[in-house]
Amino acid sequence: MRKPRRTIAAIAGAMLLAALPACTSGGGENSMTLMMDVGYLPKHAPFFAAADRGFFEAEGIDLTVMPGSGSTNTVTSVETGKVDAGFADFGSTVISQGRGAAVKQVNLLQARSAYAVVGLADSGIKGWEDLRGKTLATEGAGAMTAMWPYALSKLGFTENDVDVVHASSGSKLPGLLAGQWDANLALYISDQPTIAELGREAVVLKWSDLGIDLYGNGIIVSDEKLRSDPDQVRRFNRAMQKGFLWSCDHPDDAASDFQRHVSGYTTETIALAIREQCSLNWGDDESADQFGVMSDAGIHEMLDISQRFLGLKADSGLTPEDIYSNDYLTPVRRGETVQAP
Repeated sequence: MRKPRRTIAAIAGAMLLAALPACTSGGGENSMTLMMDVGYLPKHAPFFAAADRGFFEAEGIDLTVMPGSGSTNTVTSVETGKVDAGFADFGSTVISQGRGAAVKQVNLLQARSAYAVVGLADSGIKGWEDLRGKTLATEGAGAMTAMWPYALSKLGFTENDVDVVHASSGSKLPGLLAGQWDANLALYISDQPTIAELGREAVVLKWSDLGIDLYGNGIIVSDEKLRSDPDQVRRFNRAMQKGFLWSCDHPDDAASDFQRHVSGYTTETIALAIREQCSLNWGDDESADQFGVMSDAGIHEMLDISQRFLGLKADSGLTPEDIYSNDYLTPVRRGETVQAP
């Protein structure tokens, strides 16, 4: 059953309110700040749960979770010391590094990509072939928009086969629900739960099914932070990994933690977002059995795509050593049981 317009407006309002700060804890010389990639969404529940359930306290860290306004801005905030750590898109981080940002990826929370085409189940879109002649909305900039021609090439489509219109991040879902376009280029772990919250069913076409399965979001810190306090980064990563995987095993409990800080979403919707988020935990290289671990092979793939589609200069000189480090990780292995402190 479709929900009334006032419910859609309420969800949109909740998404706007998510841009406001919501601290989990904080204060003291052992405090740390962690900035998200965007304003608070249900996919961010594991971060709040990790703090609320004592994982960071057990490592001697008072953590404050802060909203973001795009991964590139998060990278800048980390580099300039505005925040201690950030949850940011890997591609955006690589581009920023190519422009001189002195940051590193130190914990890969999404070993797989969340890029997708997201539509409504009653739109007539059931598979990739159904996109011919349809209209997709995307934001004016960003990695997904830049890489869309790559997805088209995988499909054997031309750019004329699918009409692409530009929309703001805040208007993409309302426009989809109002029938202004047929589907969105989106992170399905963000859009699918919100569509479910509105009583509609989403259809999700994952880019990973086309063989486009790059690293997603991870934790970044500044090179200066790694020099000045490497032990704190190691303790942060231990807490983050355990708290994140605990949330994957206890999605309803983690949803309740999120609701204490961010209103507007039901437990069912948040738990769905957590399950989708957690489906990206494990990759198929070193990260297949060690949560958070990155590989040179995965980085070279990111570099190739960044040069072909994201504007990274071929002569940037970036190497895997510049981009990431596993030295600050104590990986949790697949199948390990994580207990809350």
